[in-house]
Amino acid sequence: MTIFTRIINGEIPSYKVAENDKFYAFLDINPLQKGHTLIVPKLAEPEADYIFDLDDDILSEMLVFSKQVAKGIKGAVECKRVGVAVIGLEVPHVHMHLIPISKEGDMSFANPKMTLPAEEMAEIANAIAEAMKK
Repeated sequence: MTIFTRIINGEIPSYKVAENDKFYAFLDINPLQKGHTLIVPKLAEPEADYIFDLDDDILSEMLVFSKQVAKGIKGAVECKRVGVAVIGLEVPHVHMHLIPISKEGDMSFANPKMTLPAEEMAEIANAIAEAMKK
């Protein structure tokens, strides 16, 4: 069982941004930028770890769900755009990174990761969730 499955199941706490019956969105614990959010599908066992192994319907729905979350991020975090990255090597569970950016370098995974206090993480997650309602 991956760490993402344990987060989805509530075994590990997270800063949830959004959720529906198929997907879960939460803040990256070591973000590149404030508002860096992960989108993970709620998958039956065995867990898929490569995005292009997903069924076409799930992949399409994941992108639509991500679009809704990205609109919330843009409404809550100062940025020019929300970038999308799919790397898939760090955790063997399909996931997308949504990263608020103002310049290309903001999305480089070679950049140092941020460490934010729990209160600020909770505020950012709540702000994104509220912005999604608008």
